[in-house]
Amino acid sequence: MYLKVTRGDGRPVAKREVEIVERKGKGHPDTLCDKAAEELSVRLSEFYLEKFGRVMHHNVDKVLLVGGQSNAQFGGGDVIEPIYLLLSGRAVDVVDRDYERQVPVGKFAVEHTRQWLSEDLPHLDVNSDLIVDYKIRAGSTDLVGNFDQDIEIPKANDTSFGVAYGPYSATEKVVLESELLLNSDAMKKKYPQIGEDIKVMGTRVGKDLHIQVAAAIISTETKDADEYASIMQAINDEVSDLAVKLTDLNINVAVNTADVAAEGLYYLTVTGTSAEHGDDGQVGRGNRANGLITPYRPMTLEAAAGKNPVSHVGKTYNVAAREIVERVVKEHPDIQQVYCYLVSQIGAPITEPQAVNVELYGECDIEEIKKSVESISEEIISKLPKVWEGFVKREYQLW
Repeated sequence: MYLKVTRGDGRPVAKREVEIVERKGKGHPDTLCDKAAEELSVRLSEFYLEKFGRVMHHNVDKVLLVGGQSNAQFGGGDVIEPIYLLLSGRAVDVVDRDYERQVPVGKFAVEHTRQWLSEDLPHLDVNSDLIVDYKIRAGSTDLVGNFDQDIEIPKANDTSFGVAYGPYSATEKVVLESELLLNSDAMKKKYPQIGEDIKVMGTRVGKDLHIQVAAAIISTETKDADEYASIMQAINDEVSDLAVKLTDLNINVAVNTADVAAEGLYYLTVTGTSAEHGDDGQVGRGNRANGLITPYRPMTLEAAAGKNPVSHVGKTYNVAAREIVERVVKEHPDIQQVYCYLVSQIGAPITEPQAVNVELYGECDIEEIKKSVESISEEIISKLPKVWEGFVKREYQLW
């Protein structure tokens, strides 16, 4: 394993003149696709463990959402054309060619998806507003064979890479925490008009941070334009109050700026998600594995959600990189910024990445802390054969 601790080039993100950060909330069509993929992977893994004692090969990381049609209006509305959700990928459906040991992949795809969607989107009628379909086939012979070769130390199922960074900048903290606040149980209880499809975009220029919020408002919970306006102000106030607690940057918040009140145009939804009226979604188009979209940071286009948790490094290496960064930041708080990159080679043990690079920023003595950073990296990588347990228990953030 090539492990290199280096000094990063350039200024840390928090000290740059401009920074852009985005987060798509739990009701955004892209986020719904990510969760659909991961929930199916978890449900399959649970069944494999219960019936066969191990997680079998699967990659169900291809999900497409086709938006429906609705006629939301103050005080009412309904879904005219249902949302269409297609789950696809590869999964072991028959073990040892014994058809008495079949895996109910289709049942999990449809029933489990409807179950968690009914919990996440309480205004969505999963029986009439949604069509769940699936096209899941057996895996290719070479990848299934590679997966089955070594159970103790799995072999990498792909040539891919994972990245992570830390600590979060003030902009990143505000964007992440704003969406989590607006989608919290406490906020829904306080303002039942606020739907789950919430997008937050933070743009920092110097010391000025502009927070743009797009929040789907539930039509059946909002009686008229005046109530809508009061909710807009409430969202503005809640986000502003949160932001000033997190940073001393100059905060400006704007909410649903595409509205045109004079023409009766408002961001109203019946279900709480824009997926009900023409907005589509796809796995991997939303938040990265740490929950943010950050063009000023290193990112991977790899969609972690839905990949098998045992040997697909496009999933496991993102978590490992994040744990390395968090440990380094915790043990060496004087470091201004840490980046970590891990790349695999298909067929090699997951504990033997092709390369690991940890970049350190700030006035730190690389030679003084090099051994510590290497030790942290090696320890976390050595634990990769057990990381799948955390995925099955839903312990890791993936979108």
